[in-house]
Amino acid sequence: MKRFIPFIPKPALVPVIRLQGAIGMGTRGLNDATTAPLIERAFARGKPAAVALVINSPGGSAVQSSLIAARIRRLSEEKKIPVHAFVEDVAASGGYWLACAADDIWVDASSIVGSIGVIFASFGFPELMARQGIERRVVTAGRSKSFADPFLPQKPEDVDRLKRLQEPIHAAFIDHVKARRGARLDADADLFNADVWVGQQAVGVGLVDGLAHLRPKMMDMYGEKVRLVPYGQKRGLLSRLGMAATDGLMQGVEERALWARFGL
Repeated sequence: MKRFIPFIPKPALVPVIRLQGAIGMGTRGLNDATTAPLIERAFARGKPAAVALVINSPGGSAVQSSLIAARIRRLSEEKKIPVHAFVEDVAASGGYWLACAADDIWVDASSIVGSIGVIFASFGFPELMARQGIERRVVTAGRSKSFADPFLPQKPEDVDRLKRLQEPIHAAFIDHVKARRGARLDADADLFNADVWVGQQAVGVGLVDGLAHLRPKMMDMYGEKVRLVPYGQKRGLLSRLGMAATDGLMQGVEERALWARFGL
C-alpha cells in the first residue's frame, strides 16, 4: 500500500528485456519486428530508473542486430534512461552488437563475449551430384545471378566478392563497438579479428565492465527494493505445443549450428 501513498518514495522500477536466441532466424529468432513491442513498452512503462537487457545470443543477422540496438539507443537517449546489459552464456557477434547498445555490460565469470567479425557459410554439392548423375542446368540474365551457387564448384571470383561484401559490414560492427565502448577498449589488444573472450578476460580488454549478475547489481545501483519487471518474447501456440513447420526445423538446425560454435 505504501507505493500508493503520496510523498513516500517508490522503489526504483527497472524493466528487464530478455534477448535470447539467434538473431534474424525467421519467427524463431530475434529480429526488430518481434522485439520492438517489448522494447517500446519497457521504456514507456511508468518512470523506469533504468532498463536492463539480459542477453544470451550467439549472433546472426547484422542488419537485425543493428536495428534492435539502434531502437534501444534511440529510446534511451530520448527518454534519458540508462541501459545495463547482463550476459548469460554468450553474447557473440550480433549478440555482442546488442550488448553494446547498453551503457555498461556485465558478465558471469564463464560468459563468452566478442566474435567481432562477419561470416558466410554454406555447403557445396558438385561432386555428390556428379556421382548421382544429376546435371545442374542454370540460365541467367546477369552474370552474377548464379553467384555462390552451392551446386557448382566454388569460384575464386565468388570468394573475392564475398569478402568485399563482408568488409563494410565488419567495418560497421567495429564502428559501433568503438562508438559505444570508447576509451574503455584496450588499445593494444587485437579485438576485431573475431576472437572471443571469457569472463574476466573480456573485462581485461575492455569489452565488458565487470563480473556481476542482474539482481544483486541492480540492488546495488538502485536500492534493495528495486522492482525488476521481466519482458520476454511470447512463443506461438504451435511452438508451445512442440509442433513446428518444416521451415522452423531448418531454422532450428541453423540456430543449433550457431550455438555449437561456442560449445553450447
